[in-house]
Amino acid sequence: MIVFSLFRNLTPFYILYFFYGLAFLFLGASIAIKDMKASTLKISSSLWLLSIFGFSHGTHEWVELFLLVQSQYLGPYQIFLVKSFSIFIAFISFSFLLWFGLLLVFSFNRNQYTKWLRYLVIGMFLYFFYYFYNSLKISNELFLLKMDIMTRRTVGLLGSLVTSYALIAYSRALKKVSQSISVFFLITGVGFFFYGFFAGYLPSHVKIPIFDIPVQFFRAISAVLITYFLMKGLNIFDIETRYKLEQQIKKVAQSEKMASLGRLASGIAHEVNTPLTSASLNVQMLRNKLKSQSATGAALKKLDAIERNITRASVIAKELLQFSHMKEVILTKISIEEVISNALEPLEYQLQNISVVRNNSNLPDILGDMVKLEQVFINIFNNSIEAMPAGGKLSISSGIENGKVWIKIIDTGIGIKTDMMSNVFEPFFTTKDIGKGTGLGLSICFGIMENHHGTIELSGEKDKGATVTLQFPIPVGKT
Repeated sequence: MIVFSLFRNLTPFYILYFFYGLAFLFLGASIAIKDMKASTLKISSSLWLLSIFGFSHGTHEWVELFLLVQSQYLGPYQIFLVKSFSIFIAFISFSFLLWFGLLLVFSFNRNQYTKWLRYLVIGMFLYFFYYFYNSLKISNELFLLKMDIMTRRTVGLLGSLVTSYALIAYSRALKKVSQSISVFFLITGVGFFFYGFFAGYLPSHVKIPIFDIPVQFFRAISAVLITYFLMKGLNIFDIETRYKLEQQIKKVAQSEKMASLGRLASGIAHEVNTPLTSASLNVQMLRNKLKSQSATGAALKKLDAIERNITRASVIAKELLQFSHMKEVILTKISIEEVISNALEPLEYQLQNISVVRNNSNLPDILGDMVKLEQVFINIFNNSIEAMPAGGKLSISSGIENGKVWIKIIDTGIGIKTDMMSNVFEPFFTTKDIGKGTGLGLSICFGIMENHHGTIELSGEKDKGATVTLQFPIPVGKT
C-alpha cells in the first residue's frame, strides 16, 4: 500500500528530486564502467572516489525524496532515523568528493599553497566534529537541522570548491591532448563550483529570491550539467587508448623497418670497409713515397683531401655497422648518474661556452649496458652542443614517476621545426648540412633505448631549444 502511495504522491517537485538523484547515480555508473586500468592519465587514479561520490550522493537524494513523500506515514522516531541516515550519507559522499579533489590537485600541483590546503581540511574536520559534539545536547529536530547545514557548509562546500579548482586546472593540461575534452572538464569544474554554492552554502528547501524557484531546481541543473559533461570528458580514455594503439603500430612498423635497414646496413658496411681499408693503406704508401721524392705541397694537399674523405666514408661505414648490431646488449645493474657523468667527461672541451646545470635526484640503479647508454647520452649532448654554436645553457634533470626513471635534457639552441619532429628518429634523416651528419645518431639512440625497454622522446620548437626525455623501467624491488 505504501509503495503505491509513493508513486501517487510524486509531484513535479518530487520528480525533480528523483532526476536529481538519478543524475548522480549516472555519474557514478559512467565512471565505474570505464576501463582505466592501463591509463597513465593523472586523473585515472582518483576517479573511483568521484564514482563513490556519485553513487552515495544519488542515494542521499533518493533518501530525501523518500522522506518527503512518506513522512506522513512515519513516526517521529522513524523520521529522525531516516533523516540521520540521509545526513550521514551526505557527509560520506561530500568527503569522497573532497578526497577526489585533493588527490587530483596534489597529482599535478605541489606548491606551498596546496600544502596548506591539507591543514585547512584537517582544521575543517576538527571543527565539524567539535560542533557535532556540542550539538548533541539540543533537541533532535534542531540537531538534525544544524548538522545538515554544517555538513553542507563545511565538507560539502569545501569538497565542491576543491574539486572545481582541480578539474578547471586539469582541463588546461588536457589542451595538448584534446581541445574539446579539455572544455568538457572545464565545464564540469564550473558545474561543481555552482553546485558547491547551491548545495553547500544554501540550505535545503529555500527559494532563490530573484527567481522565486526552490534551490533544489538549481542543484538539479548543476548535477545534470556535471554528469553530462563529465561523461563526455571521460572519452579522454578512449582517445588515450587509440593513441597507444597507434603508437604501438608505429613502434612495430619502426622495429620491422629498423631490422630490414639493419640487415642492409650490415651488408653495405662490410662491403665498403674492405676497399676503404685498402685505399687508406695505398694513400699512406703514396704519401711516404711522395715525401721521399720531395713532392710539391699541392700534391700532398690533394692526398690529405683524399684521406679525409676516406676517413669520412670509414666513419659512415662504422655507424652503419653499429646501427646493424644494436641488438647486442648485455643488461647489468648500473647507475644512470654515472652514465651521464661519463658521457659529459669527453665533451668538456666542447662545453667551454655552454653552462651545464645538473639537477639529478637520488636515482635507483637500472638495468642497462653502460657503454651503449653512454653512447646515447654522448649523441644527445653532441646534438645540443651543435645546436648552440654561440653558447647557451644545457640543463639535465631527473626523477622517478610511475615506476620509471626519467631524464630530461634541455638546451637553449636553435630547436627543430614542428613538421620535422615525427621524422627525427628515422634512419638517415638529418637537419644538418650535407657532409656534417649521417642521420643515424638518433636512430641508434632509439634502438638502444628500445633494447633497454625504455623510451626516448624529442620535443621543442624552432629557435626555442629542444628537450629530450628518456625513461627507463625500475627493476622489481627498487624504488
